[in-house]
Amino acid sequence: MALKLFLFALLLCLPTSLSSTASKGKEKKSKFNPYRYTFIDKASTFSSSSSSSFSSNGQDSSYDYIVIGGGTAGCPLAATLSQNFSVLVLERGGVPFTNANVSFLRNFHIGLADISASSASQAFVSTDGVYNARARVLGGGSCINAGFYSRADAAFVKRAGWDPKLVKESYPWVEREIVHQPKLTLWQKALRDSLLEVGVRPFNGFTYDHVSGTKIGGTIFDRFGRRHTAAELLAYANPQKLRVLIYATVQKIVFDTSGTRPRVTGVIFKDEKGNQHQALLSNRKGSEVILSSGAIGSPQMLMLSGIGPKKELQRLKIPVVLENEHVGKGMADNPMNTILVPSKAPIEQSLIQTVGITKMGVYVEASTGFGQSPESIHTHYGIMSNKNELFSTIPAKQRRPEATQAYITRNKYQLHEAFNGSFILEKLAYPISRGHLSLVNTNVDDNPSVTFNYFKHPCDKQNVHKMLSLSVKANINLRPKQLNDTKSMAQFCKDTVVTIWHYHGGCLVGKVVSPNRKVLGVDRLRVIDGSTFDESPGTNPQATMMMMGRYMGVKILRERLGNKAGV
Repeated sequence: MALKLFLFALLLCLPTSLSSTASKGKEKKSKFNPYRYTFIDKASTFSSSSSSSFSSNGQDSSYDYIVIGGGTAGCPLAATLSQNFSVLVLERGGVPFTNANVSFLRNFHIGLADISASSASQAFVSTDGVYNARARVLGGGSCINAGFYSRADAAFVKRAGWDPKLVKESYPWVEREIVHQPKLTLWQKALRDSLLEVGVRPFNGFTYDHVSGTKIGGTIFDRFGRRHTAAELLAYANPQKLRVLIYATVQKIVFDTSGTRPRVTGVIFKDEKGNQHQALLSNRKGSEVILSSGAIGSPQMLMLSGIGPKKELQRLKIPVVLENEHVGKGMADNPMNTILVPSKAPIEQSLIQTVGITKMGVYVEASTGFGQSPESIHTHYGIMSNKNELFSTIPAKQRRPEATQAYITRNKYQLHEAFNGSFILEKLAYPISRGHLSLVNTNVDDNPSVTFNYFKHPCDKQNVHKMLSLSVKANINLRPKQLNDTKSMAQFCKDTVVTIWHYHGGCLVGKVVSPNRKVLGVDRLRVIDGSTFDESPGTNPQATMMMMGRYMGVKILRERLGNKAGV
């Protein structure tokens, strides 16, 4: 009953199969190889001679495509392009396959809490004072997220200008390999029943589709609680044409500026030993560098390479290749607010399985039971920490890395895991407020400065007040009436906002890239990731990010080869 009341209040008051085996022709998985695939190796193994087998034009060190970032979109993109062309993937992190914090559902919170240099997640704090994380591992965000899999709605696909037929072919390509139907926990069943009782209808059963009502979505966790990430989509690759380098941190994209338009010639990257290398693009027509470093990494890399706001580049003495004031602009993060439902007894762990998709642009989910893993780290300050309210006493502008670390050090012996219970989560689908990203320095390893401006756009208080007033008048009794404080719910949302890790923007279509994701004003450079989105697709974006990698890969192959592409 308490759960139903919580859900009713939340909805009323908020602002407006098991994975298939590798198909024929895929790279076989090596039992004893910690990198799983033979085409994955450390960045320090790179040399001109070692890449000769990938040559397509007689130049040993050149590739048809260089993908910067082996993430949620980058892995399916590279696997697809390798069917016909030589591809080099440069991933700054390691592999997920032997990382227990990535691989097991029970360790979900540990992966986010780990702030070590080798962690699969890189923490950052926006200037709004909200903790966040970006992936630093092959497979990207699919390695550190809550695993929920749900497609975008048809309206999103239409707004993106995508071919609906190819979209419908690309989603199953992902799903056959890594997506599963979850076994509902008791809490997820209770959420399902409660959502239906408070009116989030109809019940749509188990489906990948984005439809209004209550549904059970897919998950990238199998029935044993093991995570399957976008890195496993590399099983589709042609191993003779793909090379993936891990711990390869790209420093900048290299341009030839001698012509009328800047033209990409390759990239410079640093290996795990600190040595620098240059990877070259083939001179063949159609060869490209493709940025797939996410909504933080892609605008950051463009600016470090000389594409961005002129004043900002000059401030850091970065040679201007192309002035574009829109790089890093239009950043947005979907606000999330939560309600903690405590329990005196331990509750079975579960991540997102059930979702309520309301018609007013609010999505309701739940996460339960974290904090009981024997391997737990006791210093997490996200939504799973009972020390949240203490840390929030530090003013937002003072929550810098140094202050954060000092706080952690002072309190590390006082902290205990968060709770026995559940969080009810809501995601606002279409945030109006927009922010920006700017460089702090020229070190690509450091996070840029990011502002999302949560809840900064003024809401229509007149309508909110009218709704509350009507609610008061509709309930007839003899009790004295009080003036409604229409600010209370808005202030609650502002005070308790956290991220749901669905941030996007920074390289928007029409401003930084064209509809086919080519960077405006330069040749041989694309951006294919969430930085090109002006909204987050569906309840959770990972399904569409992986689909996008496959979709764009097929589009590029068909553009270059036509019917000979074979995809």
